[in-house]
Amino acid sequence: MNLRKNLRENSEPHTSALNDILFILLLFFLIISTLANPNVIKLSVPKAQSDTKAKQTVMVSIDSMQRFFVGTKPVLVDSLQPAINAIVAKSQDAEPTVVINADKKAEAESIVKVMVAARALHLRTVMAVDDNHR
Repeated sequence: MNLRKNLRENSEPHTSALNDILFILLLFFLIISTLANPNVIKLSVPKAQSDTKAKQTVMVSIDSMQRFFVGTKPVLVDSLQPAINAIVAKSQDAEPTVVINADKKAEAESIVKVMVAARALHLRTVMAVDDNHR
């Protein structure tokens, strides 16, 4: 017969500080994720009513001076198709997509050149636009 009281009650770790730490970490990652922008080329894209979401395999940018960028690398018009093909070959996506990120002042001819290069490689093209409601 055990008449002694059990001096050890169920001990629980104090987790009050854990909530504060998790909140600070969440806030930190939210702020950092809004600052990290994959598009380093500054463009003012045209506005549209709806935004088409597509997996961005290749990002081709055209600035106001009609210069072409595949990703962030400047490319001449003549070497546009090989540059796109090199990135698509590395990505190994099932359905690769070329996202055209053109400035408002980019000429339609420049946009068509990107579309022709993508079509020659049998790739889908999508035009990146800003949401009009912001």
